[in-house]
Amino acid sequence: MSFYIFVKLLGCLALLMYGMKFMSDALQKMAGSQLRRVLGTMTTNRFTGMLTGIFVTSAVQSSTATTLMTVSFVNAGLLTLAQAISVIMGAHIGTTVTAWIMSLGFSFNISDFVFPAFFVGIILLYIKKRRILGDFLFGAAFLFLGLSTLKETGFTLVQDPTTNAAISSFFAKFNEPSIWNSILFLFMGTLLTLIMQSSAAIMAITMILCSTGVLHIEQGIMLVLGENIGTTITANILALGTNTQARRAAFAHLSINVVGVIWAIILLKPFLNLVCNIVGFDRFMTPDNPDYAENLAMISVVLATFHSSFNIANTLLQIGFIHTIERFVCKVIKPNVSEDDEESRLKFISGGLLSTAELSIFQAQKEISLYAVRTNRMFGFIPTLLFETKNDEDFSKLFTRIEKYESISDNMEIEIANYLNMVTAGHLSDESKVKIRYMLREVGEIESICDSCYNLARTINQKHTKKEHFTDEQKVHIRHMFQLCNNALEHMQKVLDDDKNLVDINESLNIENEINNYRTQLREANVNDINEHQYNYQAGIQYMDIICECEKLGDYVINVVEAHAHKKLTL
Repeated sequence: MSFYIFVKLLGCLALLMYGMKFMSDALQKMAGSQLRRVLGTMTTNRFTGMLTGIFVTSAVQSSTATTLMTVSFVNAGLLTLAQAISVIMGAHIGTTVTAWIMSLGFSFNISDFVFPAFFVGIILLYIKKRRILGDFLFGAAFLFLGLSTLKETGFTLVQDPTTNAAISSFFAKFNEPSIWNSILFLFMGTLLTLIMQSSAAIMAITMILCSTGVLHIEQGIMLVLGENIGTTITANILALGTNTQARRAAFAHLSINVVGVIWAIILLKPFLNLVCNIVGFDRFMTPDNPDYAENLAMISVVLATFHSSFNIANTLLQIGFIHTIERFVCKVIKPNVSEDDEESRLKFISGGLLSTAELSIFQAQKEISLYAVRTNRMFGFIPTLLFETKNDEDFSKLFTRIEKYESISDNMEIEIANYLNMVTAGHLSDESKVKIRYMLREVGEIESICDSCYNLARTINQKHTKKEHFTDEQKVHIRHMFQLCNNALEHMQKVLDDDKNLVDINESLNIENEINNYRTQLREANVNDINEHQYNYQAGIQYMDIICECEKLGDYVINVVEAHAHKKLTL
């Protein structure tokens, strides 16, 4: 019987974790772009950054989501390290709302609200404009159903005489108030949170064990402190593939909590006594006292109050030392030697998906913009290859470099497309699905621009190998065409980087028309020039190959701009 109850306990825990994840995902879908805007703008100083972290984490019910967003913003260069640290500090306070939700479930029978929430949720799921709200209600209902069932199952488990004796006997071994017992429970809280990837689930387990009298309040407090460390490790793991500043932000997240846990352990007794006095909980009351059951019922409130008090105090104590923390993490996390290597491939999405598919789209867009920057750089090699290489060795080196860029471009296209396909596997709004479709088109068209650059380089290489020469007039025409293509690429980059709809895409259309008209003009003139023997047929073919390839490149550029414009219409 005890084994069945234990398995049921695990199932309730899974239901609670699923509900929390589902509810958090729905909240982030409802406010994903707004939250990104808040994080990007409301961080002018350490205090507004802290308030932003509190607001965002309270809104999405996930400090992990806020931290991962913050790390990705640092990775993208939209937040400084100091700004990120202030947001992370605020996230520590915002996450305490979750503990109060857990406490709420232990304070009264919240299951009375579960089934009405399911009923309303299923109705909203069939209303297209209210579907995300339905997802939120379902997540909240699953969360509270799991919480209430977990509480009932936990009490049933410990009421079994054999199980109760075994559990009590195990924890009784560590009741002695020693530093080693404290470290043991601190380590247990960290490890369990790391394994389950949910501090909320461990908080629920801690509340059950303490509320049944199996676990002493001081042991429960150490588990709570361990959860604070364990929840920081996720961000550090996902930051391994990001740039140095993002890794420093994730490490600052860990450092802040470790420092907090150290001072909390040193001041544990007076701090815990203060919290117990505020709540009105007598931690020295024995089971023979007639008020013992009523006193024990308050323990979930004690844990939630301690969790909030600790995180608020820790933030207020350290917020004045943000620049000290920044210098410390900069000394610990050294930059990679190859980080600024222009031929590195992915920069913004190498750290994996963010906590939800909706928020991962932002990183993918930053990577597409960087992909375009590298493509523009590749095109910049073409005029140098044709007009400025002084000898065969310089020509060979630059042509080899262009070939390498082509290979890198192919890999980037595949990796960005694979990432976007992973994003589509998550729960997405209809608008985001359309947005990803246009993003995939952008990636494909940018890769085609790289193909055009490589085709131009190959044509120039053939000319160089056959020792063909262009006339001065041909060179002037080619330079002008290169300049038009460069203008198109620069304007495409402005469109991709434009977040406020300030760039007029009609300029791209005008440049494209100019490229097309100039190609047509040169094609007609080329026939006449060959007939008049101004240059030989082979030189004319290679000349027009370059001109026509530039025209194709212009087509690909306008395709990128149009895809980006259509994508913005979905926002």
